[in-house]
Amino acid sequence: MRMQIGTFLARRLTEAGIRHLFGVPGDFNLSFLEQIREANGIEFVGNCNELNAAYASDGYARTSGIAALVTTFGVGDLGAIGGIAGAYAENVPVVHITGTPPLHAVNSRALVHHTLVDGDYDNIGRCMSEFTVAQARITPANAVSEIDRVLRACWLERRPVHLQLPSDVTHVTVEVPDSPLVLADPASDPEQLSNAAQRIVEALATAHFPAIVVDADAMRFGVTDIVQKLAEKCSIPCASLAPAKSALDETSKHYVGTYAGAASAESVRSIVENADCLIGVGLRFTDTSSALFSQHINPETFIDLRRHDLSIGTTQMPGVTLRDVLARVLDEAQPVVRERATQAPTVASDALPAGSSDAPLTHAMLWPRIRRFLKPGDVVLGEAGTSHASLSSMKLPAGATYIAQPIWGAIGYTLPALFGSLVGASSRRHLLFIGDGSFQLTAQELSSILRRDLKPVIFLLNNAGYTIERLILGEHSAYNDVANWRYAGLPHAFDRRERALSLVVETVADLEAALNRAESAEHLVFIELKLPMMDAPESLKKFADIFADFDYGECGPRNPPKVTALKTSPSGRHVAGETA
Repeated sequence: MRMQIGTFLARRLTEAGIRHLFGVPGDFNLSFLEQIREANGIEFVGNCNELNAAYASDGYARTSGIAALVTTFGVGDLGAIGGIAGAYAENVPVVHITGTPPLHAVNSRALVHHTLVDGDYDNIGRCMSEFTVAQARITPANAVSEIDRVLRACWLERRPVHLQLPSDVTHVTVEVPDSPLVLADPASDPEQLSNAAQRIVEALATAHFPAIVVDADAMRFGVTDIVQKLAEKCSIPCASLAPAKSALDETSKHYVGTYAGAASAESVRSIVENADCLIGVGLRFTDTSSALFSQHINPETFIDLRRHDLSIGTTQMPGVTLRDVLARVLDEAQPVVRERATQAPTVASDALPAGSSDAPLTHAMLWPRIRRFLKPGDVVLGEAGTSHASLSSMKLPAGATYIAQPIWGAIGYTLPALFGSLVGASSRRHLLFIGDGSFQLTAQELSSILRRDLKPVIFLLNNAGYTIERLILGEHSAYNDVANWRYAGLPHAFDRRERALSLVVETVADLEAALNRAESAEHLVFIELKLPMMDAPESLKKFADIFADFDYGECGPRNPPKVTALKTSPSGRHVAGETA
């Protein structure tokens, strides 16, 4: 079979499960976008800029499995690179396609626009190679092999890849295979798998206090269902790191909460750190997920399951994949009933804090009401700062998905990520919680949400700037200020069709009325929450203190140097005196 190269790439994207292609048009990718327009099963979705396109792709992949975006060479690539780097840090599979100048210009080193006019056409690829696991420049000679190789690498590592598609080769025909692209994880080595599973089963059988801790790879590699079945079969308490929020059913009697080292609830910390058989699933102890590396894991009783290998104590075992080993352990482990593991976890009280209905809104009044507002199956997005600090400690309903970026931590990420997730999973209710400072970085993407008549509920936390930064340093410093927009008016500025409900909340009564109206709204709901500038969840205040000490040290600006008094000697000279 012969097929145009761009058409073949579109076919491979759909075979990988990608139904939408995010991005921004540019002259070097227009020929490919024409082919996308004619392709079956995939649609181009325009964004306001390339960074937002990368964030939207990231959000799409988190609820749809894998995503793709298209940019133009140079300016488009570097505009998207921050979002691509975030997907790399957070283990999110994204296919980045860039339309490059025509191959004849590349080969002749022509000085064309969107380049540095130095004839170097490899510099952008070198930049992107730092944040992707596979790269290729497509030519008629390598199109079939390189497209398949790069797409498989994206799935294998669950990280971004980069494809350069010259504008003059998109419509060149090449021989292509009839067989569809198959994205599958490699099979484990049978002997290694059998040995590893046997040792894990034996460790569980002799353990009195086993536990499981999962990280984001449990979601990326699709093993959360196996983990939950294993926990039920063997009565094993389970915890998650912050990046794996919502990976497990948080209403399960086996789910104990989030483990964050010294910042964990004491009940969670005790279960994890005192386990005599601790199974980790894809764990990465970062500063934010471990409260500055305060985890205490016994290496002798730790079974560390990684994406393509594992270790049991100090024994390293390559060639064993997450799904294979967990499935084998689930099959071979004997059912166990442990009283401690089957005790129902403590359920947060559904009672609302006492307070006058006309009292100004505070975080203490806000989040208990949000907890009641959540429903099973919701997609909840929490922006870095006060929103994530509150939501990450809140028990989510069954089937809910939580999206945040706790490792890369780019502010403004969640609004375009909301757009991406909505495009891929429009049948699910989406709730976004974002601060005013973060919102201003990517606010344009609200227009994309309105353009497609998508219907999220957006909570804009207006606390007059960067509260999390004020807590760390510069409470009254101008660098933490942002302009005070008329936020609730933006949905009407971005869409002339008046298909949004905009509300401003200043009191508890306003909030309750807004939540009631949101329940029955037929279009996008935008709720501006006016909160005191320095009001924040207690967990965030503690976080800020800890990180300020880590970032700035004892001599930092939060700890000004002590003043040393000067004494005058009999000769009239100044000498050092006591510390004031």
